[in-house]
Amino acid sequence: MPWMRLWPSWDVPVGSGTVSINKAINAQEVAVKEKHARTCILGTHHEKGAQTFWSVVNRLPLSGNAVLCWKFCHVFHKLLRDGHSNVLKDSVRYKNELSDMSRMWGHLSEGYGQLCSIYLKLLRTKMEFHTKNPRFPGNLQMSDRQLDEAGENDVNNFFQLTVEMFDYLECELNLFQTVFSSLDMSRSVSVTAAGQCRLAPLIQVILDCSHLYDYTVKLLFKLHSCLPADTLQGHRDRFLEQFRKLKDLFYRSSNLQYFKRLIQIPQLPENPPNFLRASALSEHISPVVVIPAEASSPDSEPITDLVEMDTASQSLFDNKFDDIFGSSFSSDPFNFNSQNGMNKDDKDRLIEQLYGEIAALKEELENFKAESARGAVQLRGRASELEAELAEQRHLKQQAQDESEFLRAELEELKKQREDTEKAQRSLTEIERRAQANEQRYSKLKEKYSELVQNHADLLRKNAEVTKQVTAARQAQGDVEREKKELEDSFQRSQEQAEVLDTLKRELAASRQELQVLQGTLESSTQAGAEQSTRIASLEQERDSLSRAAEQHGEEMAALRAELQQLQDTLSREQESSKMELETLQTQLRDKQFALLQGTAREAERMVQDALGRLEDPAHIGCTGSADCLLSRTLAASECVERLRDAHSKYLSNRAAVGSLLPCLALFAHLVSDTLLQGSATSHVAPMEPADRLLEMCKQCGSEAVSYLSALQDPGTVEGADCSLVTTCLGRISAIGEELRPRGLDVKQEELGDLVDKEMAATAAAIETASTRIEEMLSKARAGDTGVKLEVNERILGSCTGLMQAIHILVLASKDLQREIVESGRGAASPKEFYAKNSRWTEGLISASKAVGWGATVMVDAADLVVQGKGTFEELMVCSREIAASTAQLVAASKVKADKDSANLCKLQQASRGVNQATAGVVASTKAGKSQVEEKDSMDFSSMTLTQIKRQEMDSQVRVLELENQLQKERQKLGELRKKHYELAGVAEGWEEEDFSELFEPALAE
Repeated sequence: MPWMRLWPSWDVPVGSGTVSINKAINAQEVAVKEKHARTCILGTHHEKGAQTFWSVVNRLPLSGNAVLCWKFCHVFHKLLRDGHSNVLKDSVRYKNELSDMSRMWGHLSEGYGQLCSIYLKLLRTKMEFHTKNPRFPGNLQMSDRQLDEAGENDVNNFFQLTVEMFDYLECELNLFQTVFSSLDMSRSVSVTAAGQCRLAPLIQVILDCSHLYDYTVKLLFKLHSCLPADTLQGHRDRFLEQFRKLKDLFYRSSNLQYFKRLIQIPQLPENPPNFLRASALSEHISPVVVIPAEASSPDSEPITDLVEMDTASQSLFDNKFDDIFGSSFSSDPFNFNSQNGMNKDDKDRLIEQLYGEIAALKEELENFKAESARGAVQLRGRASELEAELAEQRHLKQQAQDESEFLRAELEELKKQREDTEKAQRSLTEIERRAQANEQRYSKLKEKYSELVQNHADLLRKNAEVTKQVTAARQAQGDVEREKKELEDSFQRSQEQAEVLDTLKRELAASRQELQVLQGTLESSTQAGAEQSTRIASLEQERDSLSRAAEQHGEEMAALRAELQQLQDTLSREQESSKMELETLQTQLRDKQFALLQGTAREAERMVQDALGRLEDPAHIGCTGSADCLLSRTLAASECVERLRDAHSKYLSNRAAVGSLLPCLALFAHLVSDTLLQGSATSHVAPMEPADRLLEMCKQCGSEAVSYLSALQDPGTVEGADCSLVTTCLGRISAIGEELRPRGLDVKQEELGDLVDKEMAATAAAIETASTRIEEMLSKARAGDTGVKLEVNERILGSCTGLMQAIHILVLASKDLQREIVESGRGAASPKEFYAKNSRWTEGLISASKAVGWGATVMVDAADLVVQGKGTFEELMVCSREIAASTAQLVAASKVKADKDSANLCKLQQASRGVNQATAGVVASTKAGKSQVEEKDSMDFSSMTLTQIKRQEMDSQVRVLELENQLQKERQKLGELRKKHYELAGVAEGWEEEDFSELFEPALAE
């Protein structure tokens, strides 16, 4: 039946559903008809899956026809967005086939090849994203609560989810850009069938991009509330790049005629969100894509369907007519015979009347449909307004939450600062503990050195005792020799006794002979013989005792000789061991002393190398110093080098004299490092050439010091180490420092007081002269100018007069404060002596007074030129700001030595605020006059052609780039001029660093 075409194809047999899919995905280069795509979507909901879709698609030659593949991607994208939730599950198994097809189409560089390759990659990415994140529906529509639940309130999940969204959005933008680059934008491609075939899928891309951009912004704000800003630098850079691409693509799409009747594309804000400011989330407005109801299906009802509708309506009318008038259509369809005489004209009129009523009903039905459509549009608009109000309320709520989070972040920051302070205190305690440990280590080394000295003394005493023992042994040996001599004497006596015995024997023989001779007288001398026998027996006994005594003396002599030899051997061994032990102790003592010297030299070398490393440290660039401080450090380092040279010489002559060398090394390293750092700080405020020479000489001095300390660590080069090169480098640094010393003013100290009064008087006179000139210029302007010019000149000159009056009041208050300072600080001395004693402060006052007088003169000249029409308003604004900075310098110079509770100081500060207000008035009046005088260009481009507009656009871009380049160069030049000005005004006049910062801080703020 014909009206069956009005219902979804899946509600009819499967063959009809296959036909709808084949009609949606065909090889004709026209856009997919909305009714066929909607039929496919309804079919997935009826089937609760996409099995039928894939069974039909698998039979299509997608790899052989690029247009067919492109339209398949479009339909599949719609199914993933608006189809049944099981479409994703049924399609995941075909992911690899899609990847292979993407690589195959990627080899074609023309036509639909690259488009199909990128679109297939996008679909694969979309399937992977929704597989990993099942909480996200296919159309990506979620509330903020559902978005929070998707991350499970875990910062790691939010971080990973943001990365995946970046990848997802990157694929969408690639397809967007590739489609636009494949079109010839110089022709109206959006009204052609081929152009619409390529542009139609971008509607789905725009819907996806709007949601992905919104969710990415919200997730980045959430991540910045939990993680440090440095950790998310990569996320911010990637978001900024995608923001620019998406903004450009949305703008280009909104200008195409094809999209204007199908979709309302939102415009992104001019600047990307500031994620470093939590309250910026309240300023974020979610982009909403609106699809008008009357344009939701522009090609869903072609003309043929409308004809079939009419046919179906006619058939339905015929059936209803039969029910009313009878069913005998073949014989008597209108029952003419039963109308009791009704003629044919009445029947015709009745038929015409019924047709008229049908036409009226049709017209009323069309009107009702149109009214319903308008009502639906109004309801959608009202719904959009309510959604906007709801979003605004959410934004207000989010703003309150952001403020709460900001306060919480500030509390956390305060806690972190407190923790950092505690860490600093702990580190200070640790440093003190290390210092105490170093002191204890030094004390232990000192005690060890004392112990070595004591051991050396004990060894010396032991050596003396051994020497005494050797002397005693020698004395004992002398005693033994004396006893030996005595024994030899006694032995000689024994020999003499033996000789006496022999003599007695001979006498005995003689006596026997006499006995024989005197045998006769034997009996008479019997008694004498008995006595003689007794005497002989006693002599024999005495001889035996003497021989035994001689043997004993011999044994004792041998024992004494053996003992003497043993004592001599023991003594020689002890002497040798004592000598070796003494040499060992002396060697160990020398090694320990040299190790102590090596450690000290190594630490000194590390200190100097650290100073050399800090010369190249960017953090040290902001440090500044004066030449006087550099000269004092250089002088101390030179004196320390001389002491180090003397201590080194003593050490070489006596290696035990290391005690005097170690303190000199430590002090040498400290002073040289301090000199290097002070030289680098001085070079930061010195002119270019002396600064380069000073920095190079500091590096050379550090290198020579490192070489000298390295030579001290090597036993082979310790004798040849020479620090004369370090002395030479220090002398050259001192010479450069002398060149950089401030020369001051060429005024005698006695004349400073008079010069202060003269300069203050000259400043007051210059201000009065400037006021007089302004009054004269105002009178001339009133006499010669009229209209807008007179109004502008009166306003500018009036504000300049007010500024001169405020400066005059400030100069008078400065004089009063200076008089009070001189009276309170000079004591019994005269004012001139006070000024001479505080010469640097006096020179600051003189310089500030000169700057105020000069600024007043220049501003009056600039105002005169502006009134005459020869000058520029910008020059007048700069002069007014410059004179305000000069007065701020005078205020700072005046209150350096003032009492905090001084009434004159309060007056001076009040006058300074008046000068600032008057300066703001001059700038405001100048800006107002400039805007009032200048004419605005109408910028009428209605008569220009496309080529001319493009040419003018390119010229404007070139001019913008040139002006930006000139602006950057002028800013750099201004920075260098200010730096040189502060250098000449501060360092060259010898101000202290604190005075310098206090005097020129207002100027730096300007």
